[in-house]
Amino acid sequence: MTDDEVIAYIRAQSASGKTDQEIGKELLAQGVSAEQVKRIRTLYNREEATTSVESQSASLQDDGRGAVVETAYQNTGLVNDSFAPEEGEAARQVFGRDVFNSRALTFEPNSNMATPRDYRLGPGDEVIIDVWGDAEEHLRERISAEGSIMISKLGPVHLNGKTIDEANSYIKNLFARKYAGVSNQQTDVSVNLGDIRSIQVDIMGEVSRPGTFRMSPFASVFHALYNAGGINNIGSMRNITVLRNGRRIANVDIYDYLFKGKQTGNIRLQEGDVIIVPAYDQIVNISGNVKRPMYYEVKPGETVSSLLDYAGGFTGDAYTEVVRLSRQNGSDNDLYVIEKGEFASYKLKDGDVVTVGNVLDRYSNRVELKGAITRPGLYALGNGTHSLRDLVNKADGLTDDAYKGRALIYRQGDDLSLQVIPVNLGGILSGYEEDIILQKNDVVEIMSVQLLEERGDFYITGLVANPGDYTYMENTSVEDLILRAGGLREGASTVRVDIARRIVDPTATYETQQLAEIFTVNISGGLGTKRNEGSEFILKPYDRVTVRQSPVYVAQKVVNIFGEVTYPGAYTIVKRNERLTDLVNRSGGIVDGAYIKGAYLKRQLTDDEYMERQNVIRVALQNQASNDSISTAKLNIDRTYSVGINLPEALANPGSTHDLVLQPGDQLFIPQMQSTVKISGDVMYPNTIIYQPGEKVSYYINQAGGYGQQAKKNKAFIIYMNGQVAQVKRGTVVEPGAHIIVPSKPQSNYNVWERIIPLISGFGSLGTMAAAVASMIKSSK
Repeated sequence: MTDDEVIAYIRAQSASGKTDQEIGKELLAQGVSAEQVKRIRTLYNREEATTSVESQSASLQDDGRGAVVETAYQNTGLVNDSFAPEEGEAARQVFGRDVFNSRALTFEPNSNMATPRDYRLGPGDEVIIDVWGDAEEHLRERISAEGSIMISKLGPVHLNGKTIDEANSYIKNLFARKYAGVSNQQTDVSVNLGDIRSIQVDIMGEVSRPGTFRMSPFASVFHALYNAGGINNIGSMRNITVLRNGRRIANVDIYDYLFKGKQTGNIRLQEGDVIIVPAYDQIVNISGNVKRPMYYEVKPGETVSSLLDYAGGFTGDAYTEVVRLSRQNGSDNDLYVIEKGEFASYKLKDGDVVTVGNVLDRYSNRVELKGAITRPGLYALGNGTHSLRDLVNKADGLTDDAYKGRALIYRQGDDLSLQVIPVNLGGILSGYEEDIILQKNDVVEIMSVQLLEERGDFYITGLVANPGDYTYMENTSVEDLILRAGGLREGASTVRVDIARRIVDPTATYETQQLAEIFTVNISGGLGTKRNEGSEFILKPYDRVTVRQSPVYVAQKVVNIFGEVTYPGAYTIVKRNERLTDLVNRSGGIVDGAYIKGAYLKRQLTDDEYMERQNVIRVALQNQASNDSISTAKLNIDRTYSVGINLPEALANPGSTHDLVLQPGDQLFIPQMQSTVKISGDVMYPNTIIYQPGEKVSYYINQAGGYGQQAKKNKAFIIYMNGQVAQVKRGTVVEPGAHIIVPSKPQSNYNVWERIIPLISGFGSLGTMAAAVASMIKSSK
């Protein structure tokens, strides 16, 4: 964007109501640099300084009192020093310099105030004359450039330079000559000010926009400085001069207003006044521990004390006895140490840097008491506290666990090195040993017996309500610890509780093979207190107690039998190695119409088996060639699986290998007689047809329309009702309820998981499943 485009953009966006920050961000986003904005500001200031009085007055917008409304270009704030800081003087922040740059503090005169009676009329002012009584008249006239107004029947009336009161008396006398009622007070005359003129003021010197300005005749020096953009980086805030008719009529010190609220010299301006802002005389800096560290402008003769007042005084942690002053001598710097008595007399010079240090983090009378004491902490020496006994008494004495045999005093030497002084605390407090006189910064530590003796926690595990760590307490028995842990749980053994104890032998000189001592106790007498002392086992620090489970305790385990038995349902396992035939017999036996050969067993996966099954599928998935969009998280793996059984053989030979040992959660299904065979897979018409005794597999394939075009005939297999699986071969027997499956040859874009997922739950063991999955993936490649 060109400079003209930037200016036009600022004016348009400001008129639309956008804030300075929003406009600035948009300009930066469009590539406008800070250097370009700085250049535009410089050109604008130069243009303002050379603008004629006529062109300025043409751009004024009068608000009824002649107050100037600045252009949008000025008001955006995008061209002030805060947007594009300059080098050198602008880099330092001088207190008060930005007071006239704030848009929130304009010093604009109040347009609603009553006209001051000492206000002097001039060309451009509107005069309102009211006459009432025997005669009535209402006139509004503007004072001409010659300084007069025209009143009918009176002629021209010269008012220039008169105050409101003077004009009122003058016009009243003129009316008295014309109207008799005015002189005998039967008619009255009032003169007031209507619209006011604007005055022309010159602002010269070190301001942001020097030049000639038109403003309200009620405007003050401060408002004029605001219109000129404030004082620039080298301007003085302490010696501003106002000239009227060539004579100095006021001196303005901005610091009088900022620090004391005084507006001495902030006079109301008149036509032709000249405000001159000279360059600063002296600027000094104060840093360190004062409330407002920064640069300040000081007058000749002002002292260090004045500067401290400007900076708000010392902070609470300041070292107030001396300050350090750095002063340039023309070639390098000199350092001066100014003592407190010189603050009010030591005069400052331009460029001085005053530094206030902080108090040292040390004490002249502090001692510390810590450890096994009633009130540990910091104490002051003196006022009755001088010795170790005094200090202990001041702290309300020792705690009950204090070790009196030896206390330690940590003392700081003259070279700041530390030394330890051991003392017999009990002897000093009892009076049979000499008391110790304390010195500043001494630290007295009194040990606790509890800390000197290591007291490790107990740990209890096993069949208790709340196993875990428990704080060591003296004389704690096994029974006590079990009670603290919430008591015994169901199934806990009371005849065997094991305690593991560390081997502690401080005199040992070699290692041994034994790592711990094991003790076994019997608590069959209950957890109540024992009559005989010493009958309870007392625990030591770090002992680990384990409450064992009773060897005969087993929670009830349930199996289920469904289908064609007399009493189907759930049955609790009553003995180890309970078998299929036991369950059948307990259920009342098999009823008529049952198809025993089709009986099958569902068994639950343990958590370990379930995780292993997922891992098998994950490995198979990683090994497949295609990028199937199937993850193990999406595979619906059943928590049960089929176990192939031969119930007729089990019933004929109880206890044999066919008579399977049951596991908790097993479900035995004995179906009714089935009379169908199911054919699925790559056949022409998957179907379920009536079982025909003696017919081979080919018969049932033909009943399904024969093989499909992609059928893998030599891979066909048959799943029997009892969960057993067999590959179809010559002479394979087909039984009622069987399921014949004909797989397909691999095709393009063929997803092997479409075959694997439905069959996962059909395999009896994890090994069978893994082999089947791997075989299917291999055959699909």
